[in-house]
Amino acid sequence: MSFDVLGDVNWLAILVGAIAWFIIGALWYGPLFGKAWMASTGIDPRASGERPSAAIYVFPLLAYLVATVALAMLAEATGSSTLGHGIILGVIVGIGFGLTLYAVEAVFGTRPKPGSWFLISGAYQLIGVVLASVIVTVWD
Repeated sequence: MSFDVLGDVNWLAILVGAIAWFIIGALWYGPLFGKAWMASTGIDPRASGERPSAAIYVFPLLAYLVATVALAMLAEATGSSTLGHGIILGVIVGIGFGLTLYAVEAVFGTRPKPGSWFLISGAYQLIGVVLASVIVTVWD
């Protein structure tokens, strides 16, 4: 594999995949699991009294864009082109990298509820990786 595959990827699919991953995160860490996630990390937004900076929105979107480029490169390099291929690629990358790295952080991190943090954060990343992988794999 080389960086030559960057000329063969669908950049619109990459952008849509990254945005979809980001939107799922807005729901996941907002109305769905926001309070539970904050409790698992020890974050109390009322304690600081400060509003979050724009970085909490910009950085994840940029990170998901980079990760989705990597997924598109892997999909192209492996000849993945079907829904099944996209799901398999997403599961392999999501478990093989995302969940294992989050598990290490859960074990050695300093969060007050590492198990809850791992379940909430890990599940989100796995779903996001699979979603982005499917988008870049099936979109011609």
